[in-house]
Amino acid sequence: MFIIIGIMLSGMLLGFLIRNKRLTWIHKVITSLIWLLLFLLGIDVGSNETIIKGLYSIGFEALIITLGAVVGSTLLAWALWYFINEPLTKKVRDER
Repeated sequence: MFIIIGIMLSGMLLGFLIRNKRLTWIHKVITSLIWLLLFLLGIDVGSNETIIKGLYSIGFEALIITLGAVVGSTLLAWALWYFINEPLTKKVRDER
């Protein structure tokens, strides 16, 4: 656990030290690493017999949780968007 926290803090320190440099390529590196981690996670899940044997029941529960998360995130994002932009819309209408 301390290793993970140390790695995170060292990354934050490095980011702080090079904050004025333009790192336009960093987003591509981060995206590639996330894809690699997802691929490796898929390999680990696919090689686990317990998960594969219980995929039907796990899959149904995962589908319900996923749908709930997507619907909840969408509704909350919409509400946040509405509450952030509504005062701006009222201000524009009042100026007219």
